[in-house]
Amino acid sequence: MTGVPEFREVAWRACDISNKKQQDKACSLLPEGIALLFEKDQTIDELTRVVEIKSGVISEQQKRIRILEEALRLSKIKRFAPSSEQSHQTSLFDEAENEVDGNEESEGADEALADENQASSTDTKKKPGRNPFSDKLPREQVFIRLTEAEKEGAIDTFFTKVKEELDIIPAKVRVLEYMQEKAVFVDRIDGEKQRRLTAAKMPGHPIVGAMGSISLMCFIIIAKYADGLPLYRQEGILSRYGGELSRATLANWVIALAKQLQPLINLMREHQQLGTVIQADETRVQVLKEPGRSASSDKYMWVTLGGPPGEKSILFEYDPSRSGEVPLRLLDGYGGYLQTDGYAGYNAACLKNGMTQLGCWDHARRYFKEAHNAQPKAKKGKNNKPSKAGKVLSLINKLYVIERGIKTLSVNEKYLQRQQKSIPVLNQLKAYLEDNRHKVPKDSLTGKAMTYLSNQWDKLNVYCSNGELNISNILAENAIRPFVIGRKAWLFSDTPAGAHASAVHYSLIETAKANGLEPYEYLKQVLTALPHADTVDKVEALLPWNIKKPGISE
Repeated sequence: MTGVPEFREVAWRACDISNKKQQDKACSLLPEGIALLFEKDQTIDELTRVVEIKSGVISEQQKRIRILEEALRLSKIKRFAPSSEQSHQTSLFDEAENEVDGNEESEGADEALADENQASSTDTKKKPGRNPFSDKLPREQVFIRLTEAEKEGAIDTFFTKVKEELDIIPAKVRVLEYMQEKAVFVDRIDGEKQRRLTAAKMPGHPIVGAMGSISLMCFIIIAKYADGLPLYRQEGILSRYGGELSRATLANWVIALAKQLQPLINLMREHQQLGTVIQADETRVQVLKEPGRSASSDKYMWVTLGGPPGEKSILFEYDPSRSGEVPLRLLDGYGGYLQTDGYAGYNAACLKNGMTQLGCWDHARRYFKEAHNAQPKAKKGKNNKPSKAGKVLSLINKLYVIERGIKTLSVNEKYLQRQQKSIPVLNQLKAYLEDNRHKVPKDSLTGKAMTYLSNQWDKLNVYCSNGELNISNILAENAIRPFVIGRKAWLFSDTPAGAHASAVHYSLIETAKANGLEPYEYLKQVLTALPHADTVDKVEALLPWNIKKPGISE
């Protein structure tokens, strides 16, 4: 039995030795395990950072994709959709109602719709059918007679007017031969007879020695600048009628006449600054031979509209630059209201002359209209939340509804209505802008629109301070539109002299139209009288609001 305890003791010793070896092995492996775990933790952290970076890149790419898709949708709309800026106000107001919490916005939208309906119902509706011809047009009666057999046995005959037709006499080319009468006198001087000639005084002509009559020159200017007919086409038309005149000759006449008309333009600009408000705009024009500029570089045609009531003028001015020096020159000495599209080039002139800058809500609305149209199409059967651009657009449309309702009121009444109705809408719009501007990407169309609105906010509110002011600069845009349309036909000016001449002729034609004058008749009267206008008073008498309005039949 003594062998058993010894065996147990040997076994315990063996186990103790084995445990010590395992502990020693575990102790030797512990640092390696900790290092391995630490390395794995570092790998996990690094991979987590990579995932976060890639997630950020993907997020930015998704934002960029949404912005590009928005731009693509807008480009398709501009290319294929109608270009009207009118908004579907009813649906926009409904969107505003769906978005807000509570009834305050709904009541405002309903009120705006009610105002719109009331404003539209007060407008005079045109009767259906064709409008009659003007009673100022000359009329020639055409008698349709019965044959002798048809009226045989009748007790009486008479004529009744059964219809009217508008007729036109095609242009004809003729040559005017001026036959100057001369009288011969015999005078005795120192006992000798000497002959003396006296010639009839020739009528004045703005271009001495020119081969074209005043009527022809007026026809050329009106055809190009009022009807958008380039000189090379007029050259062909005259040639078809039998009058051979080169395009270079026509261009020289246009430039020479502009120089003669420049004093009249200078008086118009002085008179324009007597008004309370001037609206300004500018657009690109291509001039091939502008010194120091490439043919493809941008040059600009500037336009200003203003003047006392009933004596408005629309003046164009060419300048190769779009810098702030141009408004400083054009508006020198003027200190009233200046309404523009927000271009910073006018700031220096406003600061120097103390002008009050007035913003244009049409431009602000245009940005939000584009942002709203570029949103993805709403899916059918889902309660789609309206866009932020749509909400702002609905509030802007309320301002236009108010303006349509007060357009026939006096200046003081307009001011009071704007204080009562427009100011609360502007406050509501300002609050919404401040709450949501940071919620949209700055590079998105909505973000850009909100940035423009925020930057122009003070200028856009000025119109409520005076009933004589307009909510938009649309009149200046309409004034420059004939130039833009004509530019599509004649494309460019060859020299700066041609561009300056275009500015002069556009100024005369558009100012005549703005004052109710027929452009051809007005220009003909001006060019006929201009050679004899040797004083400032005589030139002033040729201003559109001073000259007698010619009848169409004259």
